[in-house]
Amino acid sequence: MFFQQLGHVLISSDLWAATLQFAALLLLPALGGVISERSGVTNIAMEGMMLTGAYAGVMVALATHSVLGGVLGAIIAGCLISLVHAVVSINFKANQIVSGIAINIAALGLTNYLLFIQTGNQGVPSLTNNLRLPNVSLGALSNIPFIGPVFFQQNVIFYVAVIILLAIQFLLFRTNVGLRIRAVGEHPLAADTACVNVRLVRYLCVLASGALSGLAGAFLSLGIAGIFNPNMTAGAGFIALAAMIFGKYIPWGAAGACIIFGLGEALSSRLQGAGVSPSLLNTIPYILTLVALVGLVGRTVAPAADGIPYEPGSE
Repeated sequence: MFFQQLGHVLISSDLWAATLQFAALLLLPALGGVISERSGVTNIAMEGMMLTGAYAGVMVALATHSVLGGVLGAIIAGCLISLVHAVVSINFKANQIVSGIAINIAALGLTNYLLFIQTGNQGVPSLTNNLRLPNVSLGALSNIPFIGPVFFQQNVIFYVAVIILLAIQFLLFRTNVGLRIRAVGEHPLAADTACVNVRLVRYLCVLASGALSGLAGAFLSLGIAGIFNPNMTAGAGFIALAAMIFGKYIPWGAAGACIIFGLGEALSSRLQGAGVSPSLLNTIPYILTLVALVGLVGRTVAPAADGIPYEPGSE
C-alpha cells in the first residue's frame, strides 16, 4: 500500500507544486546565509529571524489591515534581529555560533511571550484572504497540463524568490560589489588594504540575511499557513542553513539543495495515511538534512575568513 501510494504521489503535480513552494521558503534564508557567510560572518540565527518575521508579519498585517504592511514588518523585524547579530559579531567580536544560538532561543521565547501578552490563550485568528499573500496564475501558461500547476500557479513570493536567486548569483559573481563581498570573506586584510570597508560590507550582508529570513517568515505565516503559531518555523531555518552548506555557499547550489529538502517536506505531508507513522514521515526532511551534511564532511570549504572577527592589522 505504501509503495502504491508513493508512486501515485510522485506523479502528481500537487506534490511538485508543494515541493517548489517549500523550496522557495527555504531558499530565501539560504540565500541570506550565502551572502552573510561569503562576507565572513557565520549566521546560524536564520531560524530565529524567520520566526520573528513570521510573528511580525501577522501582527503588522492585522494592525494595518495590509498584507504589504505585514511583509514590510516581517522584513524590518528580520533586519533588527540580524542587526543584533551583526553588532555582537562584528563590533564586540563575540563567538558567532554562540550569538546565533542565543538569538534563536531568544526569538522563540520572545515571540511566545508577546503572543501570550497580546492574545492570551485564544491565539491569533486565521487571516482573511485579503491579508494573505496571493497565489498568482500566469495566464495561459497555468493551463499547461502538469507544468502549469507546478510552475505557473505559485504564490507570489515564489516568483520573488526566483528573481532574488538570479540577482544574488549575478551580484556575487558578475559585479565589483560581489567581488568585494567575496574578498572580505576570504582575505579581509587584503580587502581593507584595497580600501574596502570590511565592517560596512559585513554589516550590510548580515542585514541582507536578516531581510531575506524575515521575508521567508512572512511567506510562511502570511502565505502558506495564514496564521502564526508558536515555533511554526519548526527548524526550517536550520534546514536552510544545511542547504547553504550543501550548495557549497553558491546560490545555484543552495537552490538545488532547497529543492531536495522541499521534496522531503512535501512527501512527508502527502504520505499521511499510507500505513506509516505520521511522526516517522515528519522526520523525512531532517533525515535528508543529516544525510546531506554527513555526505559533505570534508568536501565543502567555507570562505577562509568565515566566522573570524576582523581587527585591522590583526593578520
